[in-house]
Amino acid sequence: DGMPAIKRGGRGHPRRRPVKLHGDKGYDNPRVRRYLRRRGISARIARIGRDSSARLGRHRWVVERTLGWLLSYKRLALRYDRSAVTITALARLAVTLICARRLPAN
Repeated sequence: DGMPAIKRGGRGHPRRRPVKLHGDKGYDNPRVRRYLRRRGISARIARIGRDSSARLGRHRWVVERTLGWLLSYKRLALRYDRSAVTITALARLAVTLICARRLPAN
């Protein structure tokens, strides 16, 4: 609910929720599936005992790589500062530094 609107090109109102959720077997329970269905979000969650999580790997890798980049900053990983304002400021600083490092040198 706290997610800002996603601005896309074209007509209509900007989206306020994602279209699809990719999750591993840890999210396979009826309560999560009901919540997503109520919100109009389609779920791609591996089922315990039936589906393999291997196909979800290509989508999860992007998220886990990004979290790895953020947690390389020890202040964020250990969370010495517990206030939301401080953590948000540190996360924004970390994202800025990560983006600046990925820019071409010239």
